[in-house]
Amino acid sequence: MKDRIQQYQALLENVSCNLCGADDYEVIYPARYEHARPDEILNTFRSSGDEVLLDQLVRCKTCGLQYLNPRLRTDIVLEGYSAGNDELFVSQAAGRERTFSKSLKIIEHYRPRRGHLLDIGTAGGSFLATAKKTGWKVAGCEPNRWLCNWANQHYGLEINPGTIFDMKLKDASFDVVALWDVLEHTSDPKAVLRECERVLKQNGLLVINYPDVNSFIARLMGRKWVFLLSVHLYYFTGITLGQMLGEVGFRIRSRRPHWQTLELGYILFRLEAYAKPLAHSLQKLTKALGLSIFQFPYWMGQMLVIAEKQ
Repeated sequence: MKDRIQQYQALLENVSCNLCGADDYEVIYPARYEHARPDEILNTFRSSGDEVLLDQLVRCKTCGLQYLNPRLRTDIVLEGYSAGNDELFVSQAAGRERTFSKSLKIIEHYRPRRGHLLDIGTAGGSFLATAKKTGWKVAGCEPNRWLCNWANQHYGLEINPGTIFDMKLKDASFDVVALWDVLEHTSDPKAVLRECERVLKQNGLLVINYPDVNSFIARLMGRKWVFLLSVHLYYFTGITLGQMLGEVGFRIRSRRPHWQTLELGYILFRLEAYAKPLAHSLQKLTKALGLSIFQFPYWMGQMLVIAEKQ
């Protein structure tokens, strides 16, 4: 075990606060490196990655931003997202389309005139496909090459492999930019938001879905909160995300709970990491009742923010 821990720690880097730049923090949850699997890192960083948090979670004493420190190096994380396939993630495409259909109605309340839309970290392309059906001109990027190919085969979408920085986009070229369950995964969220601001037109909309670490359910569950994952490098609250958005030129127009829809069997499968006996019992029950593929809406602290470029 000692060798495995040392092997994992050799892959880590120390970072300063991404919001204010300070390097003074308090530890919220200490690291649990005894559970580290350095030989399986590439399997951890995928769209359906659900490995329970094992890195140290800290809170900046200056601004309150929570983040992993130390954490896996950026190049390792990006390599993990780029490699491998993710059949488990795309198995839930129908539920994601249902979720995005509802989300688009919220977006179109603020932007009824459909224009150019960019989805960053689009995974299998379900949001882009849903938006395209309603008349949006869409573009997207996704680090995982297998998911890019799946989006092409399943939806007929041409997804750019890589990040938003690889796309070399022109200034002010989009009416809407979306980050669905993405910002908390990025190694430099402020840089990503600055790039979003650059490519958005004046008064363009930025759409962000994220798990709120200050939600009552996150505080209630503590370290067993389902979004405390190794793949999440940052943990935002309404305050810290609002500060970051304001610093890069955005004004928040709307903030609300974000309900997502997935198959009940899939949700219970993800529950296994936190309450295995309970999850197994519920899986048997739902299977017996024929409810495993029932599309189930759920909320575990996710928030939807719509901000406008100033």
